Amino acid sequence: MTTKAWGFGLATSSLDGTILDVWYPEPALGEPPADAAPSDTLFSLERDDDLRQVRLRIVRTVIDLDAEPQDPADIFLRLHLLSWRLATPNSFSLDGIYDILETVVWTDSGPCRVEDFANTRMRVRAATNRPVRVLSEDKFPRMVDYVIPSGVRVSDGDRVRLGAYLAEGTVVTSAAFVDFNAGSLGPAIVEGRLNKGVTVGANSHIGGGASTMGDLSGDPETRVSIGSNCHIGNNSGLGIALGNNCFVEEGLYITRNNRVTVLPTGGIAPGPNGYIEDPGVVYAHYLAGIDNVRFARNSQTGTIEATPQPGCDGSALSRIVERIRGIKVR
Repeated sequence: MTTKAWGFGLATSSLDGTILDVWYPEPALGEPPADAAPSDTLFSLERDDDLRQVRLRIVRTVIDLDAEPQDPADIFLRLHLLSWRLATPNSFSLDGIYDILETVVWTDSGPCRVEDFANTRMRVRAATNRPVRVLSEDKFPRMVDYVIPSGVRVSDGDRVRLGAYLAEGTVVTSAAFVDFNAGSLGPAIVEGRLNKGVTVGANSHIGGGASTMGDLSGDPETRVSIGSNCHIGNNSGLGIALGNNCFVEEGLYITRNNRVTVLPTGGIAPGPNGYIEDPGVVYAHYLAGIDNVRFARNSQTGTIEATPQPGCDGSALSRIVERIRGIKVR
Protein backbone atom coordinates (compact mmCIF):
# COMPACT_ATOMS: atom_id res chain seq x y z
CA MET A 1 0.00 0.00 0.00
CA THR A 2 1.21 3.50 -0.83
CA THR A 3 2.21 5.64 2.11
CA LYS A 4 1.03 8.92 0.58
CA ALA A 5 -2.43 10.43 0.40
CA TRP A 6 -3.75 13.75 -0.79
CA GLY A 7 -6.84 15.79 -1.45
CA PHE A 8 -8.32 19.22 -2.01
CA GLY A 9 -10.49 20.16 0.92
CA LEU A 10 -12.74 22.94 2.12
CA ALA A 11 -11.38 24.11 5.46
CA THR A 12 -13.44 26.03 8.01
CA SER A 13 -11.28 28.21 10.23
CA SER A 14 -11.93 30.85 12.85
CA LEU A 15 -10.84 34.42 12.27
CA ASP A 16 -7.55 33.74 14.09
CA GLY A 17 -6.75 30.92 11.63
CA THR A 18 -7.63 27.96 13.86
CA ILE A 19 -8.94 25.12 11.68
CA LEU A 20 -12.23 23.68 12.91
CA ASP A 21 -12.79 21.09 10.17
CA VAL A 22 -11.83 20.12 6.60
CA TRP A 23 -14.13 18.39 4.14
CA TYR A 24 -12.43 16.33 1.39
CA PRO A 25 -14.99 15.42 -1.32
CA GLU A 26 -12.53 13.25 -3.29
CA PRO A 27 -9.52 12.12 -1.23
CA ALA A 28 -7.03 9.82 -2.93
CA LEU A 29 -4.03 7.62 -2.21
CA GLY A 30 -0.64 8.30 -3.75
CA GLU A 31 0.95 11.54 -4.93
CA PRO A 32 -1.19 14.28 -6.50
CA PRO A 33 -0.89 14.58 -10.28
CA ALA A 34 1.12 17.52 -11.53
CA ASP A 35 -2.00 19.09 -13.05
CA ALA A 36 -4.28 18.46 -10.04
CA ALA A 37 -6.67 21.30 -9.35
CA PRO A 38 -9.82 21.68 -7.26
CA SER A 39 -13.15 21.66 -9.06
CA ASP A 40 -14.98 24.88 -9.88
CA THR A 41 -17.80 23.75 -7.60
CA LEU A 42 -15.43 23.42 -4.66
CA PHE A 43 -13.97 26.85 -5.44
CA SER A 44 -17.46 28.31 -5.41
CA LEU A 45 -17.83 27.34 -1.74
CA GLU A 46 -15.07 29.66 -0.59
CA ARG A 47 -16.49 32.55 1.43
CA ASP A 48 -16.48 34.42 4.71
CA ASP A 49 -19.33 33.56 7.07
CA ASP A 50 -19.95 36.61 9.21
CA LEU A 51 -22.69 34.91 11.23
CA ARG A 52 -20.43 32.10 12.45
CA GLN A 53 -17.33 34.32 12.16
CA VAL A 54 -15.41 31.72 10.17
CA ARG A 55 -13.68 31.56 6.80
CA LEU A 56 -14.09 28.76 4.26
CA ARG A 57 -11.02 28.26 2.08
CA ILE A 58 -9.63 25.60 -0.26
CA VAL A 59 -6.63 23.67 1.11
CA ARG A 60 -4.36 21.22 -0.70
CA THR A 61 -3.19 18.50 1.70
CA VAL A 62 -0.52 15.88 1.04
CA ILE A 63 0.37 13.52 3.88
CA ASP A 64 2.71 10.65 4.69
CA LEU A 65 0.69 7.87 6.29
CA ASP A 66 3.82 6.39 7.86
CA ALA A 67 4.32 9.59 9.86
CA GLU A 68 2.31 10.82 12.81
CA PRO A 69 -0.46 13.37 12.13
CA GLN A 70 0.86 16.90 11.83
CA ASP A 71 -2.14 19.24 11.93
CA PRO A 72 -5.96 19.30 11.68
CA ALA A 73 -5.94 19.14 7.86
CA ASP A 74 -3.78 16.02 8.04
CA ILE A 75 -6.09 14.39 10.63
CA PHE A 76 -9.30 15.13 8.74
CA LEU A 77 -7.79 13.62 5.59
CA ARG A 78 -6.95 10.44 7.52
CA LEU A 79 -10.49 10.25 8.88
CA HIS A 80 -11.90 10.69 5.37
CA LEU A 81 -9.65 7.91 4.03
CA LEU A 82 -11.16 5.54 6.57
CA SER A 83 -14.78 6.44 5.90
CA TRP A 84 -14.20 6.36 2.12
CA ARG A 85 -12.72 2.83 2.56
CA LEU A 86 -9.39 3.90 1.10
CA ALA A 87 -7.60 2.67 4.22
CA THR A 88 -8.57 0.17 6.90
CA PRO A 89 -8.61 0.80 10.65
CA ASN A 90 -5.24 0.53 12.43
CA SER A 91 -3.35 0.84 9.14
CA PHE A 92 -1.74 4.20 10.00
CA SER A 93 -0.96 6.35 13.02
CA LEU A 94 -3.53 8.54 14.74
CA ASP A 95 -1.26 9.39 17.67
CA GLY A 96 -1.81 12.76 19.30
CA ILE A 97 -5.01 13.65 17.50
CA TYR A 98 -6.85 14.64 20.67
CA ASP A 99 -4.19 17.28 21.35
CA ILE A 100 -4.25 18.61 17.77
CA LEU A 101 -7.99 18.83 17.08
CA GLU A 102 -10.12 21.62 18.50
CA THR A 103 -13.31 20.98 20.44
CA VAL A 104 -16.00 22.30 18.11
CA VAL A 105 -19.72 23.07 18.35
CA TRP A 106 -21.16 21.07 15.45
CA THR A 107 -24.41 22.65 14.25
CA ASP A 108 -26.80 22.41 11.32
CA SER A 109 -25.29 25.71 10.18
CA GLY A 110 -21.77 24.28 10.22
CA PRO A 111 -18.91 24.05 12.73
CA CYS A 112 -18.54 26.89 15.22
CA ARG A 113 -16.03 27.87 17.87
CA VAL A 114 -16.89 26.97 21.44
CA GLU A 115 -15.73 30.40 22.60
CA ASP A 116 -18.48 33.01 22.37
CA PHE A 117 -20.92 30.49 20.91
CA ALA A 118 -23.80 32.14 22.75
CA ASN A 119 -23.34 35.23 20.57
CA THR A 120 -22.87 33.09 17.46
CA ARG A 121 -26.18 31.39 18.18
CA MET A 122 -27.84 34.79 18.56
CA ARG A 123 -26.47 36.09 15.24
CA VAL A 124 -27.50 32.98 13.30
CA ARG A 125 -30.97 32.92 14.82
CA ALA A 126 -31.52 36.62 14.14
CA ALA A 127 -30.51 36.17 10.49
CA THR A 128 -32.43 32.93 9.81
CA ASN A 129 -35.38 33.34 12.20
CA ARG A 130 -35.00 29.77 13.44
CA PRO A 131 -33.22 28.06 16.34
CA VAL A 132 -29.71 26.74 15.80
CA ARG A 133 -29.65 22.96 16.11
CA VAL A 134 -26.55 21.82 18.00
CA LEU A 135 -25.56 18.27 17.02
CA SER A 136 -22.69 17.89 19.48
CA GLU A 137 -19.78 19.60 21.21
CA ASP A 138 -16.84 17.36 20.41
CA LYS A 139 -13.59 16.98 18.50
CA PHE A 140 -15.12 14.63 15.92
CA PRO A 141 -18.14 15.23 13.67
CA ARG A 142 -20.74 12.80 12.36
CA MET A 143 -19.60 10.66 9.44
CA VAL A 144 -22.79 11.16 7.43
CA ASP A 145 -22.20 14.93 7.26
CA TYR A 146 -19.00 14.28 5.28
CA VAL A 147 -19.13 10.78 3.78
CA ILE A 148 -21.99 8.45 2.76
CA PRO A 149 -20.43 5.01 2.09
CA SER A 150 -22.18 2.92 -0.54
CA GLY A 151 -24.29 -0.08 0.42
CA VAL A 152 -24.72 0.60 4.14
CA ARG A 153 -27.58 1.50 6.45
CA VAL A 154 -27.05 3.94 9.32
CA SER A 155 -30.23 4.38 11.33
CA ASP A 156 -28.97 7.34 13.39
CA GLY A 157 -26.22 9.58 12.04
CA ASP A 158 -25.32 10.73 15.55
CA ARG A 159 -24.08 7.22 16.34
CA VAL A 160 -21.26 7.03 13.77
CA ARG A 161 -18.21 9.30 13.88
CA LEU A 162 -16.20 10.48 10.90
CA GLY A 163 -13.36 7.98 10.54
CA ALA A 164 -15.59 4.92 10.93
CA TYR A 165 -15.02 2.20 8.32
CA LEU A 166 -18.24 0.51 7.20
CA ALA A 167 -18.02 -2.25 4.60
CA GLU A 168 -20.80 -2.75 2.06
CA GLY A 169 -23.75 -4.62 3.51
CA THR A 170 -23.25 -3.26 7.04
CA VAL A 171 -26.26 -2.25 9.11
CA VAL A 172 -25.77 0.13 12.05
CA THR A 173 -28.92 0.33 14.13
CA SER A 174 -30.20 3.32 16.08
CA ALA A 175 -28.85 1.92 19.38
CA ALA A 176 -25.34 1.25 18.03
CA PHE A 177 -22.16 3.34 18.09
CA VAL A 178 -19.14 3.17 15.75
CA ASP A 179 -16.11 5.26 16.68
CA PHE A 180 -13.38 6.58 14.39
CA ASN A 181 -10.69 4.03 13.39
CA ALA A 182 -13.21 1.22 13.97
CA GLY A 183 -15.84 -0.60 11.96
CA SER A 184 -16.79 -3.58 9.85
CA LEU A 185 -14.50 -5.30 7.34
CA GLY A 186 -17.41 -7.15 5.73
CA PRO A 187 -21.20 -7.11 5.86
CA ALA A 188 -22.23 -7.11 9.51
CA ILE A 189 -25.02 -6.10 11.85
CA VAL A 190 -23.95 -3.67 14.55
CA GLU A 191 -26.39 -3.07 17.38
CA GLY A 192 -23.76 -2.48 20.07
CA ARG A 193 -20.58 -0.40 20.44
CA LEU A 194 -17.49 -0.64 18.25
CA ASN A 195 -15.03 1.57 20.08
CA LYS A 196 -11.88 3.03 18.55
CA GLY A 197 -9.51 0.48 17.03
CA VAL A 198 -12.07 -2.36 17.03
CA THR A 199 -12.94 -4.20 13.82
CA VAL A 200 -15.54 -6.86 13.08
CA GLY A 201 -15.45 -9.40 10.25
CA ALA A 202 -18.00 -10.42 7.67
CA ASN A 203 -21.36 -11.90 8.66
CA SER A 204 -20.90 -11.14 12.35
CA HIS A 205 -23.53 -9.72 14.68
CA ILE A 206 -22.85 -7.36 17.58
CA GLY A 207 -25.92 -7.56 19.81
CA GLY A 208 -27.79 -4.66 21.35
CA GLY A 209 -26.05 -3.16 24.39
CA ALA A 210 -22.84 -5.09 23.67
CA SER A 211 -19.57 -3.18 24.07
CA THR A 212 -15.97 -3.59 22.97
CA MET A 213 -12.85 -2.17 24.60
CA GLY A 214 -11.25 0.45 22.38
CA ASP A 215 -7.50 0.98 22.09
CA LEU A 216 -5.32 3.45 20.21
CA SER A 217 -2.03 2.16 21.63
CA GLY A 218 -1.26 0.34 18.40
CA ASP A 219 -0.28 -2.82 20.29
CA PRO A 220 -1.68 -5.80 18.32
CA GLU A 221 -1.40 -7.93 21.48
CA THR A 222 -4.08 -5.92 23.26
CA ARG A 223 -6.22 -4.81 20.32
CA VAL A 224 -9.78 -6.11 20.29
CA SER A 225 -11.04 -7.52 17.01
CA ILE A 226 -13.89 -9.82 16.06
CA GLY A 227 -13.57 -12.38 13.28
CA SER A 228 -16.10 -13.47 10.69
CA ASN A 229 -19.32 -15.35 11.50
CA CYS A 230 -19.26 -14.36 15.17
CA HIS A 231 -22.13 -13.54 17.51
CA ILE A 232 -21.67 -11.16 20.44
CA GLY A 233 -24.75 -11.46 22.62
CA ASN A 234 -26.93 -8.63 23.87
CA ASN A 235 -25.45 -6.64 26.78
CA SER A 236 -22.16 -8.55 26.63
CA GLY A 237 -18.67 -7.13 26.43
CA LEU A 238 -15.34 -7.99 24.91
CA GLY A 239 -11.77 -7.17 25.94
CA ILE A 240 -9.92 -9.78 23.84
CA ALA A 241 -9.68 -10.57 20.15
CA LEU A 242 -12.00 -13.26 18.81
CA GLY A 243 -11.22 -15.60 15.95
CA ASN A 244 -13.77 -16.70 13.37
CA ASN A 245 -17.04 -18.47 14.21
CA CYS A 246 -17.02 -17.51 17.89
CA PHE A 247 -19.87 -16.86 20.32
CA VAL A 248 -20.16 -14.76 23.48
CA GLU A 249 -23.17 -15.39 25.65
CA GLU A 250 -25.69 -12.62 26.40
CA GLY A 251 -24.67 -10.54 29.42
CA LEU A 252 -21.14 -11.95 29.62
CA TYR A 253 -18.27 -9.45 29.74
CA ILE A 254 -14.84 -10.95 29.02
CA THR A 255 -11.77 -8.94 30.03
CA ARG A 256 -8.16 -9.94 29.38
CA ASN A 257 -7.59 -11.12 32.92
CA ASN A 258 -10.83 -13.00 33.50
CA ARG A 259 -10.18 -16.61 34.50
CA VAL A 260 -11.67 -18.96 31.96
CA THR A 261 -12.23 -22.69 32.35
CA VAL A 262 -11.21 -24.41 29.11
CA LEU A 263 -13.27 -27.48 28.18
CA PRO A 264 -12.05 -28.86 24.85
CA THR A 265 -14.56 -31.73 24.93
CA GLY A 266 -17.38 -29.71 26.44
CA GLY A 267 -16.90 -31.36 29.84
CA ILE A 268 -14.37 -33.02 32.16
CA ALA A 269 -11.78 -34.97 30.17
CA PRO A 270 -10.31 -38.32 31.35
CA GLY A 271 -6.67 -38.11 32.38
CA PRO A 272 -3.83 -40.65 32.22
CA ASN A 273 -4.27 -43.91 34.12
CA GLY A 274 -8.04 -43.42 34.23
CA TYR A 275 -7.96 -40.43 36.57
CA ILE A 276 -10.28 -37.49 35.99
CA GLU A 277 -8.31 -34.26 35.71
CA ASP A 278 -9.61 -30.82 36.45
CA PRO A 279 -10.14 -28.68 33.35
CA GLY A 280 -7.49 -26.13 32.47
CA VAL A 281 -7.94 -22.58 33.74
CA VAL A 282 -6.29 -19.66 31.93
CA TYR A 283 -6.52 -15.92 31.69
CA ALA A 284 -8.83 -14.98 28.84
CA HIS A 285 -6.11 -13.33 26.75
CA TYR A 286 -4.52 -16.77 26.22
CA LEU A 287 -7.61 -17.62 24.15
CA ALA A 288 -7.42 -14.50 21.98
CA GLY A 289 -7.79 -15.13 18.27
CA ILE A 290 -8.73 -18.83 18.47
CA ASP A 291 -11.45 -19.90 16.03
CA ASN A 292 -14.65 -21.79 16.86
CA VAL A 293 -14.85 -20.93 20.57
CA ARG A 294 -18.04 -20.52 22.59
CA PHE A 295 -17.80 -18.38 25.73
CA ALA A 296 -20.56 -18.79 28.31
CA ARG A 297 -21.02 -18.59 32.07
CA ASN A 298 -21.79 -21.73 34.05
CA SER A 299 -25.21 -21.07 35.57
CA GLN A 300 -24.39 -23.13 38.69
CA THR A 301 -20.84 -22.06 39.49
CA GLY A 302 -20.66 -18.65 37.77
CA THR A 303 -17.34 -19.51 36.11
CA ILE A 304 -16.65 -18.50 32.50
CA GLU A 305 -16.26 -21.54 30.29
CA ALA A 306 -14.72 -21.86 26.81
CA THR A 307 -16.00 -24.81 24.77
CA PRO A 308 -15.92 -25.64 21.06
CA GLN A 309 -18.72 -24.29 18.93
CA PRO A 310 -21.32 -26.97 18.05
CA GLY A 311 -20.01 -29.19 15.27
CA CYS A 312 -16.41 -28.05 15.73
CA ASP A 313 -13.53 -29.97 17.29
CA GLY A 314 -11.70 -28.64 20.32
CA SER A 315 -8.16 -29.26 19.10
CA ALA A 316 -7.10 -25.63 19.50
CA LEU A 317 -8.48 -25.55 23.03
CA SER A 318 -6.84 -28.92 23.76
CA ARG A 319 -3.44 -27.48 22.88
CA ILE A 320 -4.05 -24.67 25.37
CA VAL A 321 -4.93 -27.17 28.11
CA GLU A 322 -1.96 -29.41 27.31
CA ARG A 323 0.42 -26.49 27.75
CA ILE A 324 -0.95 -25.54 31.17
CA ARG A 325 -2.02 -28.92 32.54
CA GLY A 326 -1.46 -28.95 36.28
CA ILE A 327 -1.34 -25.15 36.49
CA LYS A 328 -4.63 -23.59 37.57
CA VAL A 329 -4.10 -20.03 36.41
CA ARG A 330 -1.32 -18.79 34.20
